[in-house]
Amino acid sequence: MNRLAGVTSPYLLQHAENPVDWWPWTPEAFEEARRRDVPILLSVGYASCHWCHVMAHESFEDRATADYLNEHFVSVKVDREERPDVDAVYMEAVQAATGQGGWPMTVFLTPDAEPFYFGTYFPPEPRHGMPSFRQLLQGVHQAWEERRDEVTEVAGKIVRDLAGREISYGDAQLPGEEQQAQALLGLTREYDAQRGGFGGAPKFPPSMVIEFLLRHHARTGAEGALQMARDTAERMARGGIYDQLGGGFARYSVDRDWTVPHFEKMLYDNALLCRVYAHLWRSTGSELARRVALETADFMVRELGTPEGGFASALDADSDDGSGKHVEGAYYVWTPEQLREVLGAQDAGLAARYFGVTEEGTFEEGASVLQLPQQDEVFDADRIGGAGGVRERLLAARGARPAPGRDDKVVAAWNGLAIAALAETGAYFDRPDLTEAAVAAADLLVRVHLDDHARIARTSKDGRVGANAGVLEDYADVAEGFLALASVTGEGVWLEFAGLLLDHVLARFTDPETGALYDTASDAERLIRRPQDPTDNAVPSGWTAAAGALLGYAAQTGSAPHRTAAERALGVVKSLGPRVPRFVGWGLAVAEAALDGPREVAVVGPALDDPATAALHRRALLGVAPGAVVAVGAPEGDEFPLLADRPLVGGEPAAYVCRNFTCEAPTTDPDRLSTALGG
Repeated sequence: MNRLAGVTSPYLLQHAENPVDWWPWTPEAFEEARRRDVPILLSVGYASCHWCHVMAHESFEDRATADYLNEHFVSVKVDREERPDVDAVYMEAVQAATGQGGWPMTVFLTPDAEPFYFGTYFPPEPRHGMPSFRQLLQGVHQAWEERRDEVTEVAGKIVRDLAGREISYGDAQLPGEEQQAQALLGLTREYDAQRGGFGGAPKFPPSMVIEFLLRHHARTGAEGALQMARDTAERMARGGIYDQLGGGFARYSVDRDWTVPHFEKMLYDNALLCRVYAHLWRSTGSELARRVALETADFMVRELGTPEGGFASALDADSDDGSGKHVEGAYYVWTPEQLREVLGAQDAGLAARYFGVTEEGTFEEGASVLQLPQQDEVFDADRIGGAGGVRERLLAARGARPAPGRDDKVVAAWNGLAIAALAETGAYFDRPDLTEAAVAAADLLVRVHLDDHARIARTSKDGRVGANAGVLEDYADVAEGFLALASVTGEGVWLEFAGLLLDHVLARFTDPETGALYDTASDAERLIRRPQDPTDNAVPSGWTAAAGALLGYAAQTGSAPHRTAAERALGVVKSLGPRVPRFVGWGLAVAEAALDGPREVAVVGPALDDPATAALHRRALLGVAPGAVVAVGAPEGDEFPLLADRPLVGGEPAAYVCRNFTCEAPTTDPDRLSTALGG
């Protein structure tokens, strides 16, 4: 009996009709394995994972394979986006044993959840030195039956080795000028000056590293940092990784030139990149950055927004190519003939030159990914982007194609990232609809994800809360989103909610002795290891995200415990930043804020819609000082602690800027405020 029909995970629901007798990750599954004395097959993936779909079709939909699994194993299916803790623990084991990891992740466990054999994708037939999945199952079953002592010994050793993999926390002190400069030097060495970005293929958008570079430039004036940030952002925005018709970024580029993406679109990538491009515009005035920030925000609202007000997790890479076959990128790529069918010969030629569509193609089977190659030709902006222009007609034609599937679950952490991005982008570019979308998502998280004790659930779907507890990144990223929303809207309730979430971080996720942070709460389900990873990967780690939110909350409220916790957490950045700066970008960005103060800005005026108050508030939000926090409200207002003892100046709205317990003279002049905040 397949037990996935009643779950909220779209990934698990994709497997609900498999002939495999799947179990979700529950104690009952392990009890069943003990009762039957069989091992566990743990299969971990996510709904928009291309190779997860392939393995499902080849193996899990195959009756003979399913029959063998059902006879000799208890099969457990996990959505890594719903259970990042389970994924992290076993991925650490996979990477330690094999030197690599990925999804689908295939792990064999004892009934005590101890792993003894690992892998990722396995083909239905032997291929490239890999055994077939059936051969693997037969080998594991034989080992379990005939060499049980050996299997148990291996499993125990793996668990002991994992327990011994301790993290170096540094000295629980803030990174200083020296460590930040070393991190910048390390990034410079790995920078691809020809193409932008860092390292070789595949290339992932380095959103958090760009945020560090922008903040470092703002604090120190280092032009090299700004140049790397600006050039990388431009190359990505002109490449195929960016959707030149509909906005939004794909997960990564398979090549060094940002040309051919892995086509899935993730909420977290687009939230992080939307905010980065908005901040790049704030620093440089770049029209390209402005356009990309707004188009990415519009993409999130239009294509990932859910009826309940939140944001869905992802769009698939694959879609129907029109023949009933699901093909990666089919929705997005174009041949010259397809351009001619939509645009006619003359405009098709224009579009081909503008978007880099060639007869040979840049992708597969003569198709091209649209990009904006650098070239000497001057294009008619109206013919390309005006009403009835090339872009509008191609987008309409693409809309008639079968669309990629959507993973509709709402992940708390990723919605927190989206709230921060949309709130700020709406404020910067006078788009109140984007700020309203951020408020709607925040309302959903409060209504559906938070319980009466402000404990947050990891996911929801269709307005129904999931069963899995939030992990550290959920508390931290949602707090970050709420703090941004408080600064933009002037509504202190979001500051209060952020404080409630961060109280849980202090009480349930922090080691009181060292200040180190854990990814799961002290009262969470016990796994073979309590996961703990301070490195930033696709998203800020829970550790560095918590450091940032704690620091921002402390600046807003003056709370010494939150400031102390943030500084202790940043000790790991002092250790990792100079050695692996690409993998602690958000931690380095938070450290820049701590080194700068961060600055605290209180804007007082009779009302938020008062023109003079609004002008000061806007300049405060546009200040580039790293991690600056903004409070706005009436004099002596009780919504923000920063407003206390801040009177009007000569009866006029005024702004107060403080840092490190020292305040500048208040000003009623927006230009002087910009200067005080590096604008």
